[in-house]
Amino acid sequence: MNVMPRCFWCNDDPLYIAYHDEEWGVPLRDADRLFELLLLEGFQAGLSWITVLKKRERYRQVLWRFDVQRLAQMSDAEIEERMQDPGIIRNRAKLRAARQNAQAWLKLEDPAALLWSFVGGAPKINHFSGRGEVPAVTPEAEAMSKALKKLGFTFVGPTICYAYMQAAGMVMDHTTDCDRYHALRG
Repeated sequence: MNVMPRCFWCNDDPLYIAYHDEEWGVPLRDADRLFELLLLEGFQAGLSWITVLKKRERYRQVLWRFDVQRLAQMSDAEIEERMQDPGIIRNRAKLRAARQNAQAWLKLEDPAALLWSFVGGAPKINHFSGRGEVPAVTPEAEAMSKALKKLGFTFVGPTICYAYMQAAGMVMDHTTDCDRYHALRG
């Protein structure tokens, strides 16, 4: 059996493998999907990404498929309802942040252009060879975090922003020993 070489962080969970092989690091410019990913990265704060991946479909169900207009209007009672759902990460601050971030998102003229501006509009291709080289924070992520906070977003610290940039393909951090590195750097 021929196993494709993957980044050091990808374990053998089929959900994680599919995420690594099909989503992570692929340039994403669709505003709705960028919004969903930003909220999911915020839900991940302090947890592992696989935890969020396993709950992503339930989040889509209880958060109206990440409809930004609807999330911006989520009531405190609806937040409390979601706090009873064991299928999501039951964290009141993160659920309130989802509402606040939806409200902030709606004020942006072109969210995708703003987010991509932190990498000059094109994916930044990195050439890391493995564990220990991939940073948790970069100056671009710090700038994104600062700008988003100024615009009223929350749960958008520099580490979350860098993970977001990696996931959305703004930076390509598949390691040089990973097959996806060679496929995406094209």
